[in-house]
Amino acid sequence: MKCFGKARFIIFCIFFLVASALSFPVKFANTELEENKDTLQITILVDNYIYKPGTKPDWGFSCLVEGLDKTILFDTGRQADTLVHNSGILQVDLKQIDQLVISHEHQDHTGGIKGVYSRNPGIPAYVPISFSENFRSSNGIKEFVRVDKPISICRNAFLTGEMGNRIKEQSLIIDTPKGLVIITGCSHQGIIEILQKAKQILNREIYLVLGGFHLLEHSDAAVAAIIKDFRRLGVQKCGATHCTGEKQIQLFKKDYGNDFISMGTGRIIIITGSGLQLN
Repeated sequence: MKCFGKARFIIFCIFFLVASALSFPVKFANTELEENKDTLQITILVDNYIYKPGTKPDWGFSCLVEGLDKTILFDTGRQADTLVHNSGILQVDLKQIDQLVISHEHQDHTGGIKGVYSRNPGIPAYVPISFSENFRSSNGIKEFVRVDKPISICRNAFLTGEMGNRIKEQSLIIDTPKGLVIITGCSHQGIIEILQKAKQILNREIYLVLGGFHLLEHSDAAVAAIIKDFRRLGVQKCGATHCTGEKQIQLFKKDYGNDFISMGTGRIIIITGSGLQLN
């Protein structure tokens, strides 16, 4: 009996070692494949500036984020007609959106909401916690998620939570193999404060920041100080647009050179583990 028990123990050990040798490398290989195929694509749907002929510029901002577990629409621009028109030109199907994120309650970021919900009525809307119930009902939003603190809304996508005093706002953070990608609406609470918050939440380097920085009334010296803070915080690439201000955008472009991304309706930004592509 003792010999039989010892034999069973030896057979069990051999089986365990063989199974381990087969399973561990497979698991590792699958992880590698997942990392290599991850591609983040950001398509600018609404912006003050035009990039792709046929699209329409408008004062406002909206972009589509693809390549995560969920397809995210960040803001909706000033009016539904512009969002719907540009989506058609860019072959973006609004019915394929899984989540809507609204940065703040200003018309140039919320005006296109009804154009989204008329085509895709079931998607959740993530908004700053200060948004009113009237905003929900007037826009026909069924799932209304008020955000007060940093949360994850899907794999590798996070919200800063509501920030600011006079104007409440939130930003979107995406964790990529290259570092953090931060998308802002208007940055009313301060663009540097947003960057600091993102680094505090995820403790990673910042790869790219894009969106409105709200620097229209800032002097050249004030913008230069902000750019210096961008560099201090390790921001590698910049896509300033919308309410940043034309002269202010040029200052970022001059400082960042080839690492500055010119924005506009129809611009497509693709980020993979090997780097960045622009279309």
